[in-house]
Amino acid sequence: MFKKILIANRGEIALRVIRTCREMGIKTVAVYSTADAESLHVRFADEAVCIGPPPSNLSYLKMSNIIAAAEITNADAIHPGYGFLSENAKFSKICQEHGIKFIGASPEMIEKMGDKATAKATMKAAGVPTIPGSEGLLESYEQTKKLAKEFGYPVMLKATAGGGGKGMRAVWKEEDLLKAWEGARQEAAASFGNDGMYMEKLIEEPRHIEIQVVGDAYGKACHLSERDCSVQRRHQKLTEETPSPFMTDELRQKMGDAAVKAAEYIKYEGAGTVEFLVDKHRNFYFMEMNTRIQVEHPITEQVIDYDLIREQILVAAGVPISGKNYLPQLHAIECRINAEDPYNDFRPSPGKITTLHTPGGHGVRLDTHVYSGYTIPPNYDSMIAKLITTAQTREEAISKMKRALDEFVIEGIKTTIPFHRQLMDDPAYVEGDYTTKFMESFKMNDPQ
Repeated sequence: MFKKILIANRGEIALRVIRTCREMGIKTVAVYSTADAESLHVRFADEAVCIGPPPSNLSYLKMSNIIAAAEITNADAIHPGYGFLSENAKFSKICQEHGIKFIGASPEMIEKMGDKATAKATMKAAGVPTIPGSEGLLESYEQTKKLAKEFGYPVMLKATAGGGGKGMRAVWKEEDLLKAWEGARQEAAASFGNDGMYMEKLIEEPRHIEIQVVGDAYGKACHLSERDCSVQRRHQKLTEETPSPFMTDELRQKMGDAAVKAAEYIKYEGAGTVEFLVDKHRNFYFMEMNTRIQVEHPITEQVIDYDLIREQILVAAGVPISGKNYLPQLHAIECRINAEDPYNDFRPSPGKITTLHTPGGHGVRLDTHVYSGYTIPPNYDSMIAKLITTAQTREEAISKMKRALDEFVIEGIKTTIPFHRQLMDDPAYVEGDYTTKFMESFKMNDPQ
């Protein structure tokens, strides 16, 4: 087992990893930028190393500084959390070369699954359902036009190096295709330095449902059931739940089997998520695989009583998994609390928290790194907390979430608490009748 793990991340996920390490008797090293000197992950780790100024590219993305921090503290493993370097094949390789265990996917695995076009071809070969689309990258507009006719409109153009909704365009009719093709390529080139595009059939009334998997070093994988992440704004998830209100037992079995098949086909090692789009007829299609821990992992932990971070560490240390698949015994909902103003187009709201009162009680979990007096820096993602409620039924989990949100007081900044409180009363959400288009028609009520 590892003696010391460096956490190459910040905020609530860094704190989450530190907590599990402490329970396992493993020493921890926090790294931080000067903007995060007062952050809780710095306080709770056994050691802390400053790795640079506030901009991510000079600190949390600066591989040489993180490796140097690991070497001077004698860390024998690095946990990357999510975001930053968690799916960076080059960083995974550098860790290997320095004899430091990267608690995540191998460089080959990240390369295989990180590029969407390659991942799709791999899943097709594994026999996992994929969305009808171009074989590899599109070579010309003429080819794109021809394929779009074959698939039938609507179609979706996507950047191969994409993320966060950049370089994506939905096209409903042929006369709009050229403008979308040119716009998507320009945006992809500007955002990722790569204008490679591919195209897929656009799935109608889609739900975004993902299956959590864990694979070990011996080629065995299991699944931990699904999470429904369909409530999104600009391709960013706002709330997640498990089990999905759209799922049937038959669909869960099929999707779970497909996710395990995918993981075992590529001999996946570690915790990962196989993401699917599910259409209104409950046909499901592979979308992508995230080769890291997800933001929304706590809801899975809550419904099957399973520490995913612990499992990541054990698998990385060479411990085999049981191979047993898990089904949710309870219902859990997660609301991402962001420092954003939901009444002002979700504009970021960094600044000092002057008052903080956190909710508690049976079935309420809060993962956060903030405290009263903490200043949220403007340099990073605006998520400041994850509020999770767990109950016997979905109705009870929603009631519990309403109560917890009513108790949750954050002053000094704007947060998305009022959005989530309104969402929990929304008739369509309460019915479980939502798709990835849900936020397009959602309007905030006037503030009281």
